[in-house]
Amino acid sequence: MGRVDFSKIRTYSAAGRANLVTLADVADPDAAAAPRWDCPEFDELVGRVRAARRNGRPVILSMGAHVIKCGLSRYLIALMREGYVTHIASNGAGSIHDFELCYLGGTSEDVPTAIEDGSFGMWEETGRWMNEAIAQGAVEGAGYGEALARYIGARPERFPHRDCCALYQAHRLGVPATYHIALGTDIIHQHPAADFAAIGQASGRDFKIMCDSVSRLDGGVFLNFGSAVIGPEVFLKALSIARNLGFPTFDIATANFDLRDLGDYRAKIGGGDPDYYYRPRKNIVNRPTSSGGKGWHFAVDHRTSVPSLYERLRRGAGSDA
Repeated sequence: MGRVDFSKIRTYSAAGRANLVTLADVADPDAAAAPRWDCPEFDELVGRVRAARRNGRPVILSMGAHVIKCGLSRYLIALMREGYVTHIASNGAGSIHDFELCYLGGTSEDVPTAIEDGSFGMWEETGRWMNEAIAQGAVEGAGYGEALARYIGARPERFPHRDCCALYQAHRLGVPATYHIALGTDIIHQHPAADFAAIGQASGRDFKIMCDSVSRLDGGVFLNFGSAVIGPEVFLKALSIARNLGFPTFDIATANFDLRDLGDYRAKIGGGDPDYYYRPRKNIVNRPTSSGGKGWHFAVDHRTSVPSLYERLRRGAGSDA
């Protein structure tokens, strides 16, 4: 395979690593109040979530890794525990930050300095353990998220912070936690133990689990927090499969949460506008609701949107649709 030999890659222990995010940054929903956010359209969406759950319809929460890095793991767990969210999904980075907080109590290294000497992402425990978990899970027929949760559950001595691990708590609660992997994008793909066949198999199973959840989405809600590529693309493909198989998935509510302000995001735009190429606008807000339902885009920080969603659901705010 040319000059690149993965077996010669040097790894380093994460013990003692400087982390930009630690357990001290993980907010407690019972102790922290959501920042004030007055948004009537958000209240309407909250009503849709409440109506979906009252009627036994799913609420799928897709996210980028920054939701974990913003210290919102316990909010995700509370949303699942109290029955508001029925499926969580993320990319590979989302699983890595969750996994590292679970064993190390910290995550998010300083990339600008680490990339200079090739040490970026070369963490022995993260890469070895996650790849072991995925490979074992693939043999057992488990998906990516389930494989990691099983591995964590079987080794409590390695993972002292399971109480704030979203993927592990999802497994305990019987909530699907799926991870949708693009090969070569995650630090565990740099590790000598990486088994790309196993990664693909496990993530492929998670995609089928996502398709099953989306097939039940009529009357339900799909929420995307900060995933600009993987989440929107996976959702659109899962939705196409569901409709191809004849499942009713037209009375749906969708919402995208990001820092990017799209202005009038429901207006038609062409290829000459850079916002045309922003996938969440097309693949979450507009295209899935072209034959029914309603989509929203909210330009807001995750540290406001996620706690606000939980608090308003908890106190019964938002008028039912």
